[in-house]
Amino acid sequence: MKFSLSWLKSHLATDASLDEIVATLTAIGLEVEAVEDPARRLSGFIVGHILSAERHPNADRLQICTVATGSATIQVVCGAPNARAGIKVILAQPGILIPVTGEPLKKGNVRGVESQGMMCSWRELALGEEHDGIAELDEAFEVGAALLDVMSFDPVIDISVTPNRADCLGVRGIARDLAAAGLGRLVPLSVEPVAGSFASPIGVSLDFAPETASACPLFAGRFIRGVTNGDSPQWLKDRLAAIGIRSISTLVDITNFFTYDLNRPLHVFDADRIKGNISARMARPGETLATLNGKTYTLDETMTVIADESGALGLAGVIGGEPTGCADTTSSVFLEAAWFDPARTATTGRRLDILSDARFRFERGVDPAFVVPAMELATRMILDLCGGEASEPVIAGTEPDWQKSIVLRPGRVAALGGVEVTIERQEAILHALGCAVAEHDDGLLVNPPSWRADIGGEQDLVEEIVRITGFDSIPAVPLPRNPMPKPILTPAQRRVGWVRRQLASRGLIETVTWSFLPQAQAAWFGGGSDALQLANPISADLDAMRPSVLPNLVAAVGRNLDRGLRDFGLFEIGPQFDGPEPGQQRLVAGGLRVGKTAARHWTGAPRAVDAFDAKADLLAAIAATGLSPDGFQTIAEAPSWYHPGRAGTLRLGNKPVGFFGELHPAVLAALDVKGPLVGFELFVEALPPAKAKPSRARPLLKASAFQPLERDFAFILDSKVAAEQVVRAARNADKALVADVIVFDLYEGTHLPEGKKSLAISVTLQPTERTLTDEEIEAVSTRIVQAVVKATGGELRG
Repeated sequence: MKFSLSWLKSHLATDASLDEIVATLTAIGLEVEAVEDPARRLSGFIVGHILSAERHPNADRLQICTVATGSATIQVVCGAPNARAGIKVILAQPGILIPVTGEPLKKGNVRGVESQGMMCSWRELALGEEHDGIAELDEAFEVGAALLDVMSFDPVIDISVTPNRADCLGVRGIARDLAAAGLGRLVPLSVEPVAGSFASPIGVSLDFAPETASACPLFAGRFIRGVTNGDSPQWLKDRLAAIGIRSISTLVDITNFFTYDLNRPLHVFDADRIKGNISARMARPGETLATLNGKTYTLDETMTVIADESGALGLAGVIGGEPTGCADTTSSVFLEAAWFDPARTATTGRRLDILSDARFRFERGVDPAFVVPAMELATRMILDLCGGEASEPVIAGTEPDWQKSIVLRPGRVAALGGVEVTIERQEAILHALGCAVAEHDDGLLVNPPSWRADIGGEQDLVEEIVRITGFDSIPAVPLPRNPMPKPILTPAQRRVGWVRRQLASRGLIETVTWSFLPQAQAAWFGGGSDALQLANPISADLDAMRPSVLPNLVAAVGRNLDRGLRDFGLFEIGPQFDGPEPGQQRLVAGGLRVGKTAARHWTGAPRAVDAFDAKADLLAAIAATGLSPDGFQTIAEAPSWYHPGRAGTLRLGNKPVGFFGELHPAVLAALDVKGPLVGFELFVEALPPAKAKPSRARPLLKASAFQPLERDFAFILDSKVAAEQVVRAARNADKALVADVIVFDLYEGTHLPEGKKSLAISVTLQPTERTLTDEEIEAVSTRIVQAVVKATGGELRG
């Protein structure tokens, strides 16, 4: 919303400076976007007078104008269609800075003819968007006079108006807020009815069905004959030009003035072009209207129109029709003032893509009680500026019900707004904003004014009081702070983060997939029951809750394989669903690998990923939670979506905590993905919490100064004995000395009895107190052999 300083002061009696006004506007919630002082960029422009205008010999659209500057006569080449002899213009001479470009003007040569200056349009002066021709000045202006001496270019303020503050889309509403804030006095607005001297030959009516009567509850009009529609007086042109509106004619300028001055859109029809009476009604399907913006629109029954006997004359609250628009020859007008439904106005404007000043205001809600007073004020201005004679007003309908009564408890201002304001000051602020205030048992009984439809409850009154008091008067109250910050994440949440970082550090790429999948795929992973079917799926092929995180990861792997990616791994941490009831959802960390373990290299061929890579990922994820993988038992069993004999289950006691292995070829075929793929599933919530570490300080690293030594052992075992049994037995043989145990060889062949295998392990011994003697090493070795033999029933291989 733009307005000039002088325009504001026509409603606000104040001695405040521009800076004080700008600061107060922002303080009361009317944020100032920009302040522009045209006088700063218009120094040097003068009034010129075109003495002659002749056609350019080398261009059809250019003219060679002889222009008087007051002290000399210069030659200017101009392409403006309205350049003609006898008019006064705004003249810039070489060296003057042109506002719209920011560049100084230079003498030029246009098609072989020298141009010694420039006659400016309003847009070139950054005073509006008018660029159809050069600006024409009042004939009374003295030739050669400085533009700043003959025209008023006071500062222009541009504020941001929130949608709820429709009253501030008029200069008077802004002045009212400033007066309430103590920055001056609101100038009274006198509305004196104009006595009509004859009956209006054009009547008005509301032609609505009961269900659409709210589209236009009140319509007022007035016939004015004998008007002269010419140029507007300079004061009116200046006010409109200051905010970027081009002066068209007196009648049109008056309606634009009321739109911005009092937030009251009006419309004037050329009365001689109206056939019969006027009615407000809903448009008829297929009805068309040629509007003032030069376009023709097809209307429908949801749109409100102003019509005569021939058809629609204008879109109510949006735009007028071209056939009844006022021209210079207009001698009789019909003035319209009405109240239109905001929602219907907005819908019509959006549907037809028309954004007008009228629509902008009507869709936010204009003052319903100001329809007839605005018509009286506009009638008076038309008579004063255009002459003529006014009829008696014609009015159809009544103003919509807007009255409200709200009880304000004085203590609520401090409770909701955080600032103490005396009840006397509260009452004074509400009075200044236009509210009627009376005493009430609970405090104050407040009736908001008709122009403040946004005030609907006690909280809104509190907001108004705090706003006018000043938001900067609200004391800053620090929030309570604890001496130490409290943990935000629970131990379980932190554990998920540790697992995520560990899997990512192992080269797996995290993905996030849907918790849904096709029911046919869910069946391959132990799901697909009707209990897990979605009643309203987001798509037809995502109709079941997933029983595992693996199928969606398999699909993701397949999409990447189709695009040429080969050796990679994916993981996801998310829920899987065992049933529809509470407690039947589990948090799972799952991952897949495909391809080779590394890229090709001259030092050796890379190997394909296998079940042991998936097991390593699973154990690494467990280790990241603070638990030791040594405490878990591996069983050569796995669900049906894993390959038999190439998969396993990790257990803690009798409770499974994860699966790993190669995926079943039939499952991959059903999902149309080329394998092999290896993967794992870790049930994060099934893991016990890690034991709390001692709180006392202790060395983080227990390094030994003594050299470790390795001893290898080979055992003859039954083929069914798991290597894990051998490793665990060897490690437990002497927990103080045995630092690590690894399997490095497996043999099954002709040199062993049927059903037997040879398993070789390497045991690392790490002394911490002294170097071991041969006898001590032999004793430890004996204990290791005895422990393995006892645990497995095997024998040491000779």
